[in-house]
Amino acid sequence: MRKPTTSAEIRQAFLDYFEEMGHTPVASSSLVPGNDPTLLFTNAGMVQFKDVFLGMDQRPYPRAVTAQKVMRVSGKHNDLENVGPSARHHTFFEMLGNFSFGDYFKSDACRFAYQLLTEVYGLFPDRLAYTVHHDDDEAYNIWVNEVGIPPERVHRLGDKDNFWMMADVGPCGYTSEIHYDRRPEAGLESLGHSFDTDDGRFLEIWNLVFMQFEQQPDGSRIALPRPGVDTGMGLERLVAVMQGKEINYETDLFMPIIRATQALTGQSDAEREANIVPYRVIADHMRAACFLIADGVRPGPNGRDYVCRMVMRRAMRFGTKLGFDEPFLATVADAVIDNMRDAYPELEKQREAIKRTVTNEERRFSRAMERGLSQLDAMLDALSPGGQLLGQDAFFLHSTVGLPFEITRDVAQERGFSVDDGGFLAARERHAEKAGAGTFQAIDRGQFYLQLLEDLRAAGQVQEGVVQNQYGDLQVEANILALIRINEEGAVQLAEEVYAGERVEVVLDYTPFYVESGGQVSDTGTLVSADGSFVIDVEDARKPVGGLIVHIGEVIEGRAVPGAVRVEVDEARRLDIIRNHTATHLLHEALRRRLGTHVQQRGSLVAPDRLRFDFSHDAALTTDEIHDIVRDVNEQILKNLPVQIEWKALELARAEGAMALFGEKYAANVRTVAIGNGGGRYSYELCGGNHVPETAVIGLFNITSEGAVAQGVRRLEAVTGRAAEKFVAVRMAALSTVAKNLGASPDDVPERVAGCRGRCASSSRNWPPRKAALRVCSSRTCAPRRSTGHKCWWPASRTWKAKPCAR
Repeated sequence: MRKPTTSAEIRQAFLDYFEEMGHTPVASSSLVPGNDPTLLFTNAGMVQFKDVFLGMDQRPYPRAVTAQKVMRVSGKHNDLENVGPSARHHTFFEMLGNFSFGDYFKSDACRFAYQLLTEVYGLFPDRLAYTVHHDDDEAYNIWVNEVGIPPERVHRLGDKDNFWMMADVGPCGYTSEIHYDRRPEAGLESLGHSFDTDDGRFLEIWNLVFMQFEQQPDGSRIALPRPGVDTGMGLERLVAVMQGKEINYETDLFMPIIRATQALTGQSDAEREANIVPYRVIADHMRAACFLIADGVRPGPNGRDYVCRMVMRRAMRFGTKLGFDEPFLATVADAVIDNMRDAYPELEKQREAIKRTVTNEERRFSRAMERGLSQLDAMLDALSPGGQLLGQDAFFLHSTVGLPFEITRDVAQERGFSVDDGGFLAARERHAEKAGAGTFQAIDRGQFYLQLLEDLRAAGQVQEGVVQNQYGDLQVEANILALIRINEEGAVQLAEEVYAGERVEVVLDYTPFYVESGGQVSDTGTLVSADGSFVIDVEDARKPVGGLIVHIGEVIEGRAVPGAVRVEVDEARRLDIIRNHTATHLLHEALRRRLGTHVQQRGSLVAPDRLRFDFSHDAALTTDEIHDIVRDVNEQILKNLPVQIEWKALELARAEGAMALFGEKYAANVRTVAIGNGGGRYSYELCGGNHVPETAVIGLFNITSEGAVAQGVRRLEAVTGRAAEKFVAVRMAALSTVAKNLGASPDDVPERVAGCRGRCASSSRNWPPRKAALRVCSSRTCAPRRSTGHKCWWPASRTWKAKPCAR
């Protein structure tokens, strides 16, 4: 049997072997523990089975095998400072594990491990060494007498190395570790000395935990009625051993990511190796960031969100060492996803969200990082050689510029200085106490905003309410009237100041932001203080009560306080939105002309990346109908029809034929949007949204999907402009790939596929075979198998050889 060599093969071989040994493959749990609020992240393979080992949960299987996503960046598992310089430290890694819940115990666990390493992975027995607890004669005898390991290869160690405890009380037990000998020429005589002194000769690759005791509050231990097994083997270390690499980063788990970064820098291999630490940090941290975002974590100021932000910002900072001064991490994220998506499909599903989140964070941090590093350099220049940066100074950079403490520490250490960790933590505590001095509103949020509006009116800061002009200039001057801090639970509190990294709602006296209404989403943008001392990134705008608009976002630089600001709406995003909004009007009219005047709008979404339109119709649209509608809309775009907006009396607009939304209430005066001139106009509707001045601005229009929403209601999704160009490019690339595989021109693909379908149908009449079942595949030779647990046709008899597997 061929030895697995790639990381994908090595991972799959582990899962396959234990499945053949009667273990149930269990998918990796999220990096966010669902059953343990005491953990920041999943930090071991057994976390998802913790309640099983504690007797609080039962599974329908006694044995399990997993490839588990793991993060270790906090507490006793904090490896962050070693990531990059070290050959084997990572924030994110994969833990391969097999588990027994009161089924088998030490004998089988040791036998399984030895057989997998030597027979499946093909490691030489004389390159392996073993440690057991000095009191665990049972494990020692199993290795020596049952498995056949020479006694001189088994070494006894104490609690520090070979005893495991879940907590101060609860399940615990002896462990046995399997190590790879990196210097076999040193001989067996020095084996014990190497283990005792930890001289680097042996690399731990597998830890077998035998949970056989329960620690009591008084320190005593009693035997568990059903002992269990929990093992963990780091995939990254195993792959390095299997691929003959001394450094994990040189394996195929990391090199595709490193090469993607290198392609962006344009450096040669020699130049890359001469400056390898930034490449390693970026590769490691982007693996962590991609998996965190895919599991729902987003960059933010606290908890898990802070870790996500910190690893991204640390990667950005090391990117500056490679010459990057523009966002680049989305390209690195693509390499991570491409390398890992077969084993973890959630990465592919969340690709666009991952790239968008990463790029947004880069844009937020780029300006703050430049300013923060400049201030840090000035602080360090003022220190004596080898001095220590005050904790309060490190916290100042963290709170006002958004420079993570970890980056401050990195820079200080690179220049030969240290940072007062305790002082930083104390300053952070003082800030937390000050920020929480007021009372977060536990009352109804609506009442809070009503009271705020009343107070602003009483102070003369607003008349009836905030002045809004979403149809005018996108860059204006305004004043911050109120800052509202938002805590992790979503409660609100008026604040005199808000620091970098904190969530905030901002009330202005004047705003050009469009606030979500009529299907059109809210604008995003920035607020920059008049003196440039702070920047707020606005992610959303809402109207919690009539007359009050809040701009929701995060302080990304400085200390935000009330006063004069420059308000800037994201112009490119607004343009994408208005392209889609005007296209929605064209689509509505095209549907009525093609399907009939019974078509009425039942809902819509106008976003920057797509539009969605729900309408009344009792049948699915045919291909011809969709083609006609797309052609009609694009014809109106090519005509470059003017888009005319006027305010009119409601009755006059209706008399002129303006369409109104079903069930919508309108004021006496309404805003009308007409596409086309006079009697030749194409569309005429009542609408309060933003639109393009002429239809040609929309660019290309394409329908991407059609389906049912409810009985008598259909839904279309479509794209315009840049999104439409991307949609066409992807489809054309797919067509070219299919044509190439068929050996045909793109024009001939439909005919060739139709012909192939007929031949395939006639050749597969006898497939699947009789007495076959569609079930989880257990074939280790199944070529299309990409991840454990896929289903395929498998014959009732395991001796049947015609086709081992066919999906």
